[in-house]
Amino acid sequence: MRGAGGLLAAGALFGSSDAVARAVALAGQARAKLGKIGLQLYTVRGLMDHDLAGTIAEVARIGYREVELAGLHGKTAKEMRVIVDRAGLTVPSSHISMQDVRGDWSRTLDDAATLGQTYIVCPWIDEPDRTVDGYTRVAHELTRAGEASRARGIQLAYHNHDYEFTPVGGRLPYDILLAESDPSLVQLELDIFWIVKGGQDPLAYFARFPGRFPLVHAKDMTKDGTMVDVGSGSIDWRAIFAHSKQAGVQHTFVEHDEPASPIAETKASYEYLRALRF
Repeated sequence: MRGAGGLLAAGALFGSSDAVARAVALAGQARAKLGKIGLQLYTVRGLMDHDLAGTIAEVARIGYREVELAGLHGKTAKEMRVIVDRAGLTVPSSHISMQDVRGDWSRTLDDAATLGQTYIVCPWIDEPDRTVDGYTRVAHELTRAGEASRARGIQLAYHNHDYEFTPVGGRLPYDILLAESDPSLVQLELDIFWIVKGGQDPLAYFARFPGRFPLVHAKDMTKDGTMVDVGSGSIDWRAIFAHSKQAGVQHTFVEHDEPASPIAETKASYEYLRALRF
């Protein structure tokens, strides 16, 4: 407000109401904020095993409006859809495995469609495939799977950890995956914690591959590499989200792999991101 007030005073001094309007508009543009904030439900998986519907309802009460699934917790896709609908949530995305990609992919896509998803994400490559040839093969498999998912109106994406940033054969595996997959069929869900943990700069990847990152996982890291709530670590979230347009970000999902207090930490991350301006 103080910045806007200063601009108003400057406008009055120069006697131009149009200048005031333009200045205030510019100030508003410089104070962007996130829209809907989502939660990757892996964060509260233990609670969901005991009280699925109650936990999802609590996530909604915190203020989240989107969730990303990591399994159905013994429910069918139809049953899960009823639970999230009752909580007033949507499911833009879910995590699946390479086994799903290589298995009955059509059935996996059926479940995704039932849940109303627009994205489906592979978050893991098994160790035997972590070679130059293996990463290349996986990239081609994901491209074929992405072609089938696009025919169903669902975009395939790949989610990173940190092992994709350990060189293999003189190359970064992440770069192999990006180079060997079709960018229109395999987009990226960038996990900010893991790429930073891997020693790389997310902003550099946004610049190199603009528009390829429609999904982001928000989890923070202390200087010693510990995972913490968003806003309580050392990652510059203002800088990350200031480049949202360049990256192509459409959905942001909070996640914490091993929270000591899942609901409290999930709420803390939400409150930080809700208040964030960039």
